[in-house]
Amino acid sequence: MKTRVELLKEMGVRDEDAEQYVHEFEETLPQYGIADSRQRLAHFFAQILHESGSLRFDMENLNYSADGLLKTFPKYFPTRQLAESYARQPERIANRVYASRMGNGDEASGDGWRYRGRGLIQLTGRSNYAAFATWINDPRVMESPDLVATDYAVHSAVYFWDTRQLNTLADQDDVVGVTKKINGGTNGLAHRKELLNKANGLLGMLELANS
Repeated sequence: MKTRVELLKEMGVRDEDAEQYVHEFEETLPQYGIADSRQRLAHFFAQILHESGSLRFDMENLNYSADGLLKTFPKYFPTRQLAESYARQPERIANRVYASRMGNGDEASGDGWRYRGRGLIQLTGRSNYAAFATWINDPRVMESPDLVATDYAVHSAVYFWDTRQLNTLADQDDVVGVTKKINGGTNGLAHRKELLNKANGLLGMLELANS
């Protein structure tokens, strides 16, 4: 156990995904204090790996079946007939469920699809993209939102972490608090805790190997 690439692989990340992101992690995390302690790193990696499916996903999958829509978005699909009319049409689904909130226009505006979830922690909604574009100092993000997935998958996650002051909660070892800030609830808490424990152990081994 000598590098963070190996750490990521030990946590279930595929070789190609570990290699893709490790340099961005190494460059970006120290700038925002995330690499200042093992505990901060462990919390960060636990949450990021849960949210991104072990770094496999940098863009939201909205290809829901009718049953999936009824279960996941009952507020927006109150009837089976309506759900069936949208099923397996990701663009239409995004435009409906994200319409008229988070700074988006109405369903016809296309903002829901344009500003759907991207990055390792899913950045979602026009207003959040605008805030991130200002933070990263790249106005191209608003016209080319795919940049959040292709160029800024790590940066957008760090932006979320930094602006929600999650280092403070990580310092308190408050996995429930961190999860609520990221998820809005406690979905997947057991898996996040499992990843946290594993990250703590592996980072400890990494420290010993490099000492």
